[in-house]
Amino acid sequence: MGFAMKRVYDAPEASDGYRVLVDRLWPRGVKKERAELDEWAKDAAPSPELRAEWHHHRERFDEFAARYRDELDASPAASALLETGREHDRVTLVFAARDEQVNHVSVLLAWLADHGASVEA
Repeated sequence: MGFAMKRVYDAPEASDGYRVLVDRLWPRGVKKERAELDEWAKDAAPSPELRAEWHHHRERFDEFAARYRDELDASPAASALLETGREHDRVTLVFAARDEQVNHVSVLLAWLADHGASVEA
């Protein structure tokens, strides 16, 4: 099936498949047991510097996305996610951002798709 994305605050479902948290920081108010994660790929998230800069300038999402894609190109963690996608029928990338459309995971999914992964819209 491929990769999908879901907020960590939404209830886990069996259809999520292999669940990977792709945030650098642990989500507020979420207990590890409730998250039902298979992996925490914090190094696949944007660098602390890029994340902090973007949170202060949300209107520059396109610039953030380009810089994050550059980080992903050089990231062993991003390459490992591609391999995880080959090992599992479905991988759900779990995140804490409020905005379900404009966030780092949407950039990560596009990067994965550009590298041959199947991605659900």
